Amino acid sequence: MNSIPEGLEVEVEQQQSEAAIPSHHPEKFEGEEQSTTSDDLILSRLGKKPVLKRRFGLIPIIAFNCLNLNSWGTAFQVIGIGLTNGGPGGSIWGWIFVWCGASAVFSCLAELASMSPTSAGQYHWSSLLAPASTQKFISYVTGWLTVLGWQAGISASCYISGTIIQALIGLVNTSYDPQLWHGTLLVYGVLAVCFFFTVILGKFLHLVETTLLVIYVLGFFVVLIPMVALAPQHATGKTVFTTFINGGGWPTQGLSFFVGISGWAFATLGADGAVHMSEEVHNAAVTVPRSIMIGLAVNSIIGTAMLLAELFCIPDPVGLVDMGLSYPFVQVFLDSTNSVVGSALMITVIIVVQIGLNISNVAAASRILWAFSRDRGVPGWRYVSQVEGKSRLPLTAIIISTVVPLLLVLISIGSYVAFNDVISLTIDSLFSSYLLVCSLLLWRRCTGTIAPHSEHSVNAPGAAGKLTWGPYHIRGAFGIFVNCVACVYMTIILFFSVWPPVTPTTAAGMNYAIVMFSGVGVLAAVYYLAWARKTYKGPVVETFEL
Repeated sequence: MNSIPEGLEVEVEQQQSEAAIPSHHPEKFEGEEQSTTSDDLILSRLGKKPVLKRRFGLIPIIAFNCLNLNSWGTAFQVIGIGLTNGGPGGSIWGWIFVWCGASAVFSCLAELASMSPTSAGQYHWSSLLAPASTQKFISYVTGWLTVLGWQAGISASCYISGTIIQALIGLVNTSYDPQLWHGTLLVYGVLAVCFFFTVILGKFLHLVETTLLVIYVLGFFVVLIPMVALAPQHATGKTVFTTFINGGGWPTQGLSFFVGISGWAFATLGADGAVHMSEEVHNAAVTVPRSIMIGLAVNSIIGTAMLLAELFCIPDPVGLVDMGLSYPFVQVFLDSTNSVVGSALMITVIIVVQIGLNISNVAAASRILWAFSRDRGVPGWRYVSQVEGKSRLPLTAIIISTVVPLLLVLISIGSYVAFNDVISLTIDSLFSSYLLVCSLLLWRRCTGTIAPHSEHSVNAPGAAGKLTWGPYHIRGAFGIFVNCVACVYMTIILFFSVWPPVTPTTAAGMNYAIVMFSGVGVLAAVYYLAWARKTYKGPVVETFEL
């Protein structure tokens, strides 16, 4: 163990490290000795003890990221939002706008993941990048935003799975009378499946993700081909690219377009999931950024292809919007195939892929919760930060990441409209965490306080001197441009994510995401002032190596 650089404020955990986290390093894998040793060294330089087992290679973590995004599935799920505010033209141009912005955002996050490949992600990076006087507070706020966003994200994605299953039941059984509580019970079933795969089969999650990637790719063709080939009528290119709908009643079509892109922005959430698995990935400083960018590229291509195919299979978009369906794609499938059985099989593929996304969500959300607990950021951190010795999984954090969404989804029993605000809350929380770290990164870029990559870089919290770039870095003026695009894009999305879908707005149809967001913020602030300001010092330095 080498001496600690001057200026590095160290807090070595003793009781927590001994009681809550195994002190041994991950066992070496056959053929991976050098990689594992290098990963352990990098993590030690970040101030963290390696306690999770590294099971993910490049292909499994790419699979993990592709499923977290699930762009071609989401193209069906949120089409109703895009058609209502935007129409076919607004949907396709909004989709392109969102994916260009998301590419800039996650390029910046990939750079940060390369600098500091830790499960802590955003709140760890904000501690590195923020001025010394605000490091602790900004890191705490970012940590809560990330944890909140991922917990709300599980609820939102599992709710989508449950209600699509409900739509499938309604398709095959025309006498079915859907109730809100039916959807809630189905969500509980989906969460049970997620728990099984992340806990019971947690040691084999990397194999599960790889298998699900095969289903994800094959499912794309299984849905695309019959939808396009069997459709009796296709829309014209003019209809798809130039037809705009202002179903929300907004004063201008432009305003309607921006209100509608919030749904498409939801389709890009989750690319930071691989970041929160970093401490379980081999050669994380290279593999995680690579998986983020490959996942984005793959999903942008197949998502765009599926959205275009779907829009060309809707010859009468206005009529489809007027039907007021929760999931218009069910009617699109039925119109294309003229077969209940065929449509049901296509919907089943979407459900399987969506549940794959849910599994990945629970895994990523539990890791960020575990990491924030390790740094004493949440109540009960001593217990939440525990790692089960045999499986080397953060079981307590996984259980909590199943129970919290289970409670959040109870909102849907009262009103599905109210639960839609949970989706907006996911966007608000995660995009706020992205905006904070990207803004700090832009400041560091412009002030030139990040040095070129070095094999001996020390990007530990509180380290004196300059930070250093990781192996993945967008250099020069182009890097600044990409960073600026990311910040502008996120500001636009955050601004419009709290708008209601239609006007005039009633109390029942109001978007209360800002109220929920503010409420959680107040609770976090109270906890910080009462307890966390005494225990949370930013990312805790458990160990240090040069």
